Amino acid sequence: MNVHLRIIVAESSIIVRNGVVSVLQQININRIEVFEIDDAEQLRNLLCKQKTDILIINPLMFENVSLQQIRKEYANSQLKCVALQTSLIDNSTLKNYDDVISLYDSNEYIKAKINNLVSETEHTANNESLTTREKEIIVCVIKGMTNKQIADELCLSTHTVISHRRNITSKLQIHSTSGLTIYAIVNKLVELNEIKNYSQR
Repeated sequence: MNVHLRIIVAESSIIVRNGVVSVLQQININRIEVFEIDDAEQLRNLLCKQKTDILIINPLMFENVSLQQIRKEYANSQLKCVALQTSLIDNSTLKNYDDVISLYDSNEYIKAKINNLVSETEHTANNESLTTREKEIIVCVIKGMTNKQIADELCLSTHTVISHRRNITSKLQIHSTSGLTIYAIVNKLVELNEIKNYSQR
């Protein structure tokens, strides 16, 4: 069975760990897998063995663990790192994390934060999965170009353009030009003023 989401909870206190895991298991996401870690060596071993989506970690217990280094060393730029705040922590430390959850947060609040991070991860994965050619074709589509015009512009066959467009729709689940336009702006494939210029032609 394919796992949709992998989460590591890195915390030395078994009571705190079990509490966080209990909340995570209530999240309405299919095929979620949660791993419990209580020291830095276990953390490194697990990150080495498999790709992880979300790392929930107590910053006070893993002060020598660099989040940037983790992402780089394990080639996982999409890894979301969440600080598990069990006591007062300096804001300069917390700003390095994608989000923060506290011992005093409600179940619903924690679940909402995790769901939000999952959505961000999926969005980033979809964007990064697009090829350079597919991104070029998106820009051509929002310019209002036909498949034939796109083919001529990019020195491709019309059949290849159609195949690329089918792949783009499958990856992004966006079925309209207006949807692709919003996607292109949000992901900086085009600037807003460029869109205005296209519409004035």
